[in-house]
Amino acid sequence: MPRQSVTLTESNNRWLNSHVETTGDYANKSELINDLIRRARRAEFVNQKLLNAEKSNFVSQSPDEILAEFKADLIK
Repeated sequence: MPRQSVTLTESNNRWLNSHVETTGDYANKSELINDLIRRARRAEFVNQKLLNAEKSNFVSQSPDEILAEFKADLIK
């Protein structure tokens, strides 16, 4: 795997260290960062699919209407 040097803000570094220590899901910060990137890539992929569907008139609701419906379902 390629190695990469990344400069973090102090608060982000504390958060990463804390998350690795408290969750036990990751052996180190590199594993956590790779997982965060995978999740961001997945979200980007899903968002692009939704945007493409919206542009194709596959959906009749506006983004604001979809968001309002989603938020209303969370309250139920």
